Amino acid sequence: MSQTDPNDPPAGAPQAPRETPVVENSMAVRVAAELPYLRRYARALTGSQDSGDRYAAATIEALLADRSLLDPGVSPRIVLFRTFHSVWQSSGRAVADPPAAGPERRAQARLAGLTSNTREALLLFTIEEFTREEIGQIMRIPASEADELVAIAYRETQAGIPGRIMIIEDEPLIALDIRSIVEEMGHEVTGIAATRDDAVRLGRETGPDLILADIQLADNSSGIDAVRMLLPDLGEVPVIFITAFPERLLTGEKPEPAFLITKPFTEERVRSAVSQAMFFASTETLMG
Repeated sequence: MSQTDPNDPPAGAPQAPRETPVVENSMAVRVAAELPYLRRYARALTGSQDSGDRYAAATIEALLADRSLLDPGVSPRIVLFRTFHSVWQSSGRAVADPPAAGPERRAQARLAGLTSNTREALLLFTIEEFTREEIGQIMRIPASEADELVAIAYRETQAGIPGRIMIIEDEPLIALDIRSIVEEMGHEVTGIAATRDDAVRLGRETGPDLILADIQLADNSSGIDAVRMLLPDLGEVPVIFITAFPERLLTGEKPEPAFLITKPFTEERVRSAVSQAMFFASTETLMG
């Protein structure tokens, strides 16, 4: 006759569910759903698709290596971005060795001159729309310090980099809104185009330093196609795409933008994206 443990539940009693694997798997799925937005953030932070995607891949590797990072008491989005920042900080902000010379080296040298953690806080706040309290959780700092970092970042990245910007947007009110924002920042708008063909013509005539492009245009043409047709003539000028569906552009499967604004956008988002794109353009480090 087998021995029974007095602590065992009575025969026929329901067994306690084994929750840990289910909870962990659910958290992993929810974290994975946030990956396109991490790619967007990492690309804006580094200034290129390749560098940003290396950081995103390193973040996923860290989560797979240490499942305890999947804290069920924290939102999946914060888990993902907090893990990214651990990788970002521990790697010395360089997943791969930087080149000995060239534009990427110059960009990294300029980044090194900024106050530590300022651009990270600004992008988290404006592009990814985290609250200051959430930024504090991600960067493991008080919310008051996150607020201060955002303020410093505005001063350091938005000053002294004027440029000529072309807008590709088929909705007149949105186009005028964007124009007003970038002109208030001190930039010149070379023109507004509502279709792919108009954008190609305008871009070739004016040679902008930066392009702000909606994806779906009035005649069912594409802002992406317009940009692809222009880049051989303009060189790799920085491009900021505007879309209501960013996850469709951030798959990691093809050349994609380093800078992406989600509709409906805020003035802060536009200002931040333009500032980051011009910051890298001023060092000749461009998208993808």
